[in-house]
Amino acid sequence: MIKNIVILLFFSVLSFNCCNAQKSKNKSSFFQKIEIDTLFKDEISIRSLNIEGSKVWFVANNNRYGFFDLKKREKVIHKVEKDNLKFEFRSSAITAKHFFALTIASPALLFRVNKENMSTELVYENSNEKIFFDSLQFWNSKEGIALGDPIDNYFSIIITRDGGQTWQPLPNTVFHKNFDDEGAFAASNTNIIIKGNHTWIVSGGKKARIFYSPDKGKSWTVNDTPIVQGQQMTGIFTAAFYNESIGCIAGGNYELPNQNLGNKAITRDGGKTWQLLAENSGPGYISCIQFVPKSKGNGIVTVGATGIHYSGDGGTTWKQMSTDSSLFTLRFIDASTAIAAGKNKMIRISLKK
Repeated sequence: MIKNIVILLFFSVLSFNCCNAQKSKNKSSFFQKIEIDTLFKDEISIRSLNIEGSKVWFVANNNRYGFFDLKKREKVIHKVEKDNLKFEFRSSAITAKHFFALTIASPALLFRVNKENMSTELVYENSNEKIFFDSLQFWNSKEGIALGDPIDNYFSIIITRDGGQTWQPLPNTVFHKNFDDEGAFAASNTNIIIKGNHTWIVSGGKKARIFYSPDKGKSWTVNDTPIVQGQQMTGIFTAAFYNESIGCIAGGNYELPNQNLGNKAITRDGGKTWQLLAENSGPGYISCIQFVPKSKGNGIVTVGATGIHYSGDGGTTWKQMSTDSSLFTLRFIDASTAIAAGKNKMIRISLKK
């Protein structure tokens, strides 16, 4: 009897210690804090970043685009002049030879920049008074896609198959009709997400839906999401996919920036179904969401109205890393380093355990 009790106590203690060790291991694998390095300050608003080696390309307001060289800690800014127009870039993309910068409102202008000599050419223009572009991405160096708000209840989508030299509108017959007051938000150039040939487009406003193409924009399906919707400034503002299956969508209510209900969700089946995350906890309005590389889809970072937040368990729990609410967009360099930008600045974020 005593022998049995001793054995039982032994295994109970062993189990307790193993459980605590596992909890300690899980906790230590999470990032606990961040270090911020301000790369530059300037009177510009940045909502789109593209990282290529040591260069961080960006677009901004007041007709400007450029890059920051991380090795030289040097900023290069160019200003595009056309017909004395004043315009704002909010979408950009990068290919092997070119950088692309897209303005938002009419006239919508898409410029292709030669990365070697920085020569700039206008490759697309749209003067429709209702045009408003939100996002731009490339599948490869030849094929790319840009998303604009609906005109006559269909998203304004243009596609290139020749390296961005020419752009053609996507026929309405292969896409899905929008609901009244359903659109997109030019918050951080993350309305379009591409993984291989797979493409997702997110919407907000009256409806918060996700559109999916398995074949680089040639055919599309659509699914509903549980993200808050129904008002002009509600819905999905940003999305990210870790791989072809695991993805996150986020946003909320721009007019209620502290509201953290119905503003973040995850999918594990490629966007067919979605589950809300951390209701009434974690970040409020989210401008940009990104997966931490090499985290198996468990590491997530957001920037938005309530600062910088991090989750190490797939969005179940969140830790506020900074209260800085001036950041609009974020991209990772590696598994512990990201670049973020927004109002008047660009920073480097280092995640620390």
